[in-house]
Amino acid sequence: MHVPSSSSVHLRYLSFHLLHIELLNCPAGTALTEEVNEAYTLLICKSGSGTMYTDNETSLFTRHSAFLFIPGVSYQFKSDDDQTVQYFRITFIITRISRSAAPEAYREPLFPGRSELRVYPLSQLIDMTEQLYEGSRQEQEGIESFQHNLRFLKLMGFVLEHNMATDRKPGSIQAVERSIQYLQDHSTDKITVGLLSQIAGLPTVQFSAIFKGLTGKKPLDYLTELRIKQSKDWLLQSDESLRNIAERVGFTDEYYFNRRFRQTTGMSPRQYAIAMRRRINVRDWAGHEVTIPAKPTRVIFYGNTIEDLLTLGIQPIGGELWGQGRPFNTEKAASLKPDLIIYDKEDEREYEQISRIAPTLTYNSFRSLEERMLTLGEWFGKEQEARHWLNHHASSAERMWKQLGPHIRPGETASVFLHNRGKRLFTMGTIGLTSVLYHPCGFRPVQKVMDMLHAERAYKEITADTLHEYAGDRIFMLLPNSPESRRAMEETISSPLWQSLPAVRNGLVYLVDEDTWNCCDASTISKLLSMLPGLLRHTS
Repeated sequence: MHVPSSSSVHLRYLSFHLLHIELLNCPAGTALTEEVNEAYTLLICKSGSGTMYTDNETSLFTRHSAFLFIPGVSYQFKSDDDQTVQYFRITFIITRISRSAAPEAYREPLFPGRSELRVYPLSQLIDMTEQLYEGSRQEQEGIESFQHNLRFLKLMGFVLEHNMATDRKPGSIQAVERSIQYLQDHSTDKITVGLLSQIAGLPTVQFSAIFKGLTGKKPLDYLTELRIKQSKDWLLQSDESLRNIAERVGFTDEYYFNRRFRQTTGMSPRQYAIAMRRRINVRDWAGHEVTIPAKPTRVIFYGNTIEDLLTLGIQPIGGELWGQGRPFNTEKAASLKPDLIIYDKEDEREYEQISRIAPTLTYNSFRSLEERMLTLGEWFGKEQEARHWLNHHASSAERMWKQLGPHIRPGETASVFLHNRGKRLFTMGTIGLTSVLYHPCGFRPVQKVMDMLHAERAYKEITADTLHEYAGDRIFMLLPNSPESRRAMEETISSPLWQSLPAVRNGLVYLVDEDTWNCCDASTISKLLSMLPGLLRHTS
């Protein structure tokens, strides 16, 4: 007797109905206003890339990425600085129908534990979505409306097939993913594409196409990279002969191993071992595994928090040439002959160009000060100095807040706002002034900002209508440099909405200069500890 799986029973009683489909844009370098979906929402990226923020998760997305959110989840798109994001938004409802009860709205996750979807081929997903969108651009009644919903059901069937676990034979993507795991676990065995396709239960041509779509490589090239990576560990950890190392990682021919190693690294295995023993392997913020000098001396830093390095006694070369306000000059960088480049930006294409000049590590100045200092300590062999600085900073912060104790009520909240990029309004999360304000002995974030901190969001764009949801008992309004942003700020603080905020009515608003008070580098944050007491004794 066949016993249906829980997922098949789950779907048997669910009815899906399309509400709306639209094609939207998120301009380059912008974050759209946070939205709370009242229905199930399927987002499919047609072009561009950036970051997706939800209530408790941050995800990078690229062209053809897809996300499904249950009702009540808030989300926000942020596009990369150089790309406009174009995406479809599909909203729909699900009704649970059974013989023993009246129909009722269903609001549970279809794929518990994740919102990002996986589908293959991606082009088919986009084609089906575009057909659905084209059909929605005409008024529909009667049978046309019914057929339009059928197209939606076909799209949802495609999504469900690739993302919902069942007791039936797994979909093609899951089957290939299973073979990839086998490949990783048995990389030293004799492996052929035929064997892998048998494991996946797919024809060889189809298997190879899906494999390359998932990994970006042909199966045997992927296997070779695994073996080369394993051989690097053996070369650094032992003095065995090349023949033995080649056999250990799965190569049957020492000369073929030598040739593929040169093709991959640009040097022979022995040359690699000699060079790497004077180097260390580290992982950067973007997940790149990079081999860098054990003691780099000629360092280029491209970003706005150079004081992080100076605090640890690291003096980058090129100095002011590398602020993020100006483009990275690859010709100038190459002429300086660096042995390490630290790159504070999310642009994988530019990273690839820069990494050809010298080993390059991505850096994230939006992460917490503690994370940044410990990371630099690891990269430069200055762990002890980093921990000493952090301990001294923590002691100074605790002393400052204890001195301010009589001036702050227990549990008092605070918020930081900034107008930037024209008239847009932001509330600050993990970086800048908030990293000093939010302290066990200091201020607390309001719940909306607390959610941002849990999601590790540096800042968030908001609207004037939602300002009260982010405003604490005290408000710090940053004075922007841009004339347009300054005018927008003046309009905000003159508005009835602003005047109605409790912090404004109680005279607990502080207007402070953005450049002085909201930089997130180590040196500025240390200075704020001496500046903040004087500010808090004066209200607006």
